[in-house]
Amino acid sequence: MPKSSRKRKIYVLDTSVILHDNNAINSFEENDVAIPITVLEELDNFKQGNATKNFEAREFIRFIDSLSGKFTLQDWIPIEGPGRGRFKVVMPQPANGLDAEAIFGERKADHKILNAALALQHSEGDARVILVTKDINLRLKAKALNLPAEDFETGKIKDVNNLYTGRTLREDVPEAMINGIFEHGSAPVDELFTEDLPPDNHYFILKNGNHSTLTYYHAAAHALERVVKMTAYGIKPKNAEQTFALHALFHPDIRLVTIQGVAGTGKTLLALASALEQRREYRQILVARPVVPLGNKDIGYLPGDIKDKLNPYMEPLWDNLKFIKNQFKATDKRYKQIEQMVQEEKIVITPLAYIRGRSLSKVIFIVDEAQNLTPHEIKTIITRAGEGTKLIFTGDINQIDTPYLDAQSNGLSYVIDKLRGHRLFAHITLEKGERSALANLANELL
Repeated sequence: MPKSSRKRKIYVLDTSVILHDNNAINSFEENDVAIPITVLEELDNFKQGNATKNFEAREFIRFIDSLSGKFTLQDWIPIEGPGRGRFKVVMPQPANGLDAEAIFGERKADHKILNAALALQHSEGDARVILVTKDINLRLKAKALNLPAEDFETGKIKDVNNLYTGRTLREDVPEAMINGIFEHGSAPVDELFTEDLPPDNHYFILKNGNHSTLTYYHAAAHALERVVKMTAYGIKPKNAEQTFALHALFHPDIRLVTIQGVAGTGKTLLALASALEQRREYRQILVARPVVPLGNKDIGYLPGDIKDKLNPYMEPLWDNLKFIKNQFKATDKRYKQIEQMVQEEKIVITPLAYIRGRSLSKVIFIVDEAQNLTPHEIKTIITRAGEGTKLIFTGDINQIDTPYLDAQSNGLSYVIDKLRGHRLFAHITLEKGERSALANLANELL
């Protein structure tokens, strides 16, 4: 359809969209974008603090200030850049007999945002007005008022059920090829693929009856190279996927590793153990996880200083570190090394908020529970990486604790989908639980 004949669209952005991605206003091509004044009011409450949402609020406020220039925010202001639309701030006014505050019986920010979108729908009759929000319930309320509403799609994975797993089982492999890999350590990829080569650093279980071998595709060598089982600081892989994960974690040319899997598959344990094994190659081991307060209450509600407030959120990381330490006797050198590294801050467990603004050189950086990060947050972390740094993201895309993310829109899914096949990147999905038979029972049947 020619551009001139398309009906004009105006996207109304909710606060949740801005806190998800401060650059969201640039995601709507030539269409116009409106911000309810209530959103600016809510962002004012988020501008102070070290959390990512505080950063997003500050960046957006600065952007709007620079964009407005000589205009007032009641004008349609051109958004800078080729093929962009316009922008304005809109007021929450009942329109065409509809008042969300009266209908839903409560004066709250969400209902003011609905009223702003409804007023725009009434005043801009030649345009299709669409509310964009990460809040599912707000989308439902909008649709109940005959106001089109949708999720913010930028960074969202379309087919999460077929998300890249990083490994493939091939059972049709000639026995001679398997024997050749054992003998020479590799085989030309052409022996298995005549066309459509696999992604770089993709892992394979090659089988022929009772014969099998583990390999990965090394694109630079145009070969399938054998993957040998390794032990990491007393932790031995218990299945093929864990073997693949350790290979990626130890490989010096792979600088970014993602490990996805349900609880008990060994994601965090393998990442920590490999980091400890490689401690001499890095200046520091940093381990972080997003702080997701329970009951939507900020950690400020908890008693004590900042360390006391954060300890409950970091406890799973300490548990994994204790498990590794307990592989050895208290008199063992490796047992004492872990305690010494913690005391000397060679290994540091920290909230992600303390990472922003740093340049991370010659460190191994593990981000646990990465499914609770937005794509924008993941990108921000990766851009912190300096020379000699290795990044590891672990998590379960189906176990998300933040209200505005899901399996399709979280940062872990995003980075797995976007970076597959890059020579610096490797991913592995762990499926077999190794924590205990009881944990496996819960994952399978509950």
